[in-house]
Amino acid sequence: MRKVNIAPGVDSSVLGFGCAPILGAVGARTAQRALGCALDEGINHFDIARSYGYGEAEAFLGKFFKGRRDEVVIASKFGIRATWKAGLLRPLKPAVRTLRALRNRDSGCKSGGSDAQADTASEVAEITAPRKDPFHERIAITPEAMVASLDKSLSALRCDYLDVLMVHEPTGAIERMDDLAAKAEELKQQGKIKAWGLAFDWDTADVHESVFDRFDVLQFNNSPEAAHYGRTLEQRRNAANIFFSPFRQRQDLTPAEVLQKLWQDFPNSVVLCSMFNPKHIAANVKAAALVQKLS
Repeated sequence: MRKVNIAPGVDSSVLGFGCAPILGAVGARTAQRALGCALDEGINHFDIARSYGYGEAEAFLGKFFKGRRDEVVIASKFGIRATWKAGLLRPLKPAVRTLRALRNRDSGCKSGGSDAQADTASEVAEITAPRKDPFHERIAITPEAMVASLDKSLSALRCDYLDVLMVHEPTGAIERMDDLAAKAEELKQQGKIKAWGLAFDWDTADVHESVFDRFDVLQFNNSPEAAHYGRTLEQRRNAANIFFSPFRQRQDLTPAEVLQKLWQDFPNSVVLCSMFNPKHIAANVKAAALVQKLS
């Protein structure tokens, strides 16, 4: 699969794997199968965060990638974390997943669609941690908090460095920007990160636009049918971007057409998909290969 250089020393597959649902909406067995399939298909970029899986997803990923760290690009985030209450959900999550699967299956039957079609609807969108709930909380975006969160990520992931460390969807303007940037450079010099970035929702772009150039890479929601697509294309066509939620506003385009248009319009960008059905992984990889063949 084609790779793009999103930051110095970081070469990512154009199709990235969104790990948000792991040990949340998706159980361990399904996640293991999907991660293995993704690696086999040439996907090397894996997006994770301290909050994913109600705080358990990083450790799961670290165990899975043990002995294979040099094969993958791992991008994690700080700024949202699971609360102590999240631990109370651990024994309940399998039952919730079963109920959700049954509900999706019944919904597919009532609408005249197949189980696979119903399953697709729940998988194509990037699933992120709730912004406000009893199981997650925001932490201060400070250099001290960044270092503390990074150390916890590295311990959970069983590795010595992150390829990318990102601020996780801040709701307001980032304070102490100079201090944060200086600390990020220090972490690069120490070899604990290769790059740092900002993950945000495009609805808050105006709040953060003045500091875009302080980051190595930006990660945000983008779809060809989104209202901001033209503005994004004008400003960031050749930039290193990471896109999530590519199918959120999809209406007239198929999933393959969405991916192909994103890669054609943004040739240096990574598109994240949460893909836990091997058929969907293969279809998205095929879409990437077709764009590469035509370019």
